[in-house]
Amino acid sequence: MTEPTETENRTTSRMFPDGTGPAADPAGSHFERRIRSFQPRRSRVTTGQADALRRMWGAWGLDIDGQRVIGLDEMFGGLPVVLEIGFGMGEATARMAAADPGTGILAVDVHTPGQGNLLRLAEEHGLSNIRVANGDAIILLREMLPPESLAGLRVYFPDPWPKKRHHKRRLIQPEFLTLAAGRLRPGVVLHCATDWEPYAEQMLAELTAHPGFENTQQDGGYTPRPAFRPLTRFEGQGLDKGHTVHDLLFRRVAEFPLS
Repeated sequence: MTEPTETENRTTSRMFPDGTGPAADPAGSHFERRIRSFQPRRSRVTTGQADALRRMWGAWGLDIDGQRVIGLDEMFGGLPVVLEIGFGMGEATARMAAADPGTGILAVDVHTPGQGNLLRLAEEHGLSNIRVANGDAIILLREMLPPESLAGLRVYFPDPWPKKRHHKRRLIQPEFLTLAAGRLRPGVVLHCATDWEPYAEQMLAELTAHPGFENTQQDGGYTPRPAFRPLTRFEGQGLDKGHTVHDLLFRRVAEFPLS
């Protein structure tokens, strides 16, 4: 997931001045300025993406302001809900939603073009089981989701922050895993994927050591890519460069105490 630049924030404010689209900074200054796993990325919002945001955001969008606890049952009509953190342009998310209409997907990102594109795809393919959240996934997990409310969590190809001095920005850290474990129902799966070998090794080590999770792979290693996770455009680019993609599927243990 990437953090919007100041230019993108100003552009978003101009595009949706009456609240018909995602807010430029939904949480404002209500929460601490901690180290984030985001990095800036610029991209132009197309006419189609902006139109989808204006028409659909009020019903299918969520600004992560951290000011309330949301009701997932009401939002998704009682479907079990999987949280996806960082969805890019949304193609893989839309394909997973189409393949599993009995599961709701709450997809989080801060990239306005991707938000608009996912809403456009949802409308185009009649996918009523997608909702798009705008803002910091940590605030969403910590402030807005009830304990044990999620039926799964997906973190596909998060920024690897390859330089050693930036490793503290990586999302998969013990504090994040503890927070995630508290929001996942016992027995459901946290699914991570990365094409950056050192990050895959860190993910495997952190998840293996965490008391809230157990590896679904009996040998304690990585899992072959499951059929339900589509091959993404980003993943294909990595494979073309000779990268190896690793999937990690860890189950939330029932014995983990809620904080």
